[in-house]
Formats: sequence, C-alpha cells, structure tokens
Amino acid sequence: MLESGVKEMYIGQYCHSTDAKGRVIMPSRFREQLGESFVVTKGYEGCLTVYSAAEWETFTARLLAMPDHNADARRLVRMFSSGAVSCETDKQGRILLPQHLREYAGIEKEVMVIGALSRVEIWDTEKWARYNDDEDAMTLEEAAARLSGAGI
Repeated sequence: MLESGVKEMYIGQYCHSTDAKGRVIMPSRFREQLGESFVVTKGYEGCLTVYSAAEWETFTARLLAMPDHNADARRLVRMFSSGAVSCETDKQGRILLPQHLREYAGIEKEVMVIGALSRVEIWDTEKWARYNDDEDAMTLEEAAARLSGAGI
C-alpha cells in the first residue's frame, strides 16, 4: 500500500520472450504486487489482462451486477470467465499462458508485459507497437478531453 492508503499500482513495461511451452516471465515487481495466485484472461484490444485475486474479485462483482437478461452483459461474462485461468509463478518467475489465450492475443514469441495501473496487460510485441503507432488513434490530449467529464 502507498502511504495514502491507496493500493500499489502497476506501472512500466517489460519485454520478454515466451518459451516453447508458452511460459513467460512475469516481472519481479509485478509478481510482488500480484501475490502468489492471480488470474489471466482475455483483455480489450486483443491483449491479455492479469488481475490480482482482489482485483479479479472486484472485476467479477461488476460483471455479476450486470443484468442477466441483457445479451451484451451475458456475452461479456462469457468472454471474460471462459478465457480465465488461475496462475502461479514457477521458481523462475514464469507463468504458463495457455494456447487459447496465446491465440486470442496473437502471441507467438515476444511479449510486452505492461502495467496498466490496477492490472497488468500482456501484449504481443508487434501488436503493442501497432497499437502505439496507430495514426488514427486519438492523442493523449484528445482522450483527456473526451473523458473530461470523468474527472480526468
């Protein structure tokens, strides 16, 4: 926890390679914050999202609060929960990314493991580069202006 009582946030980016079995090193700083067991699932924009046990509980509570009679809500629940796997790091600090998650994220070899404040994201390195170089994407200033009503 930070001095103000706010939980630690995930920041930074780390480049790693997957091995032949689909294992990837989770950066030590992230491992410390995630704890012994955490969840990896499908994420937005085609990446994988890693949640600590506490964040996963918060996230799934929001999913469960959505109306079950809404088809979009049911789809989101299915997409996130069916792809989710519980992970623990091995002695070398690696986690196994199952084939279905590697296929979803287009991960073949090189990955970027990034901090996204309340969660960690795992991106195929080339996809991450395209995401950052997207000329049609809005600038930081445009995004902040669009979210100005949210207190950004």
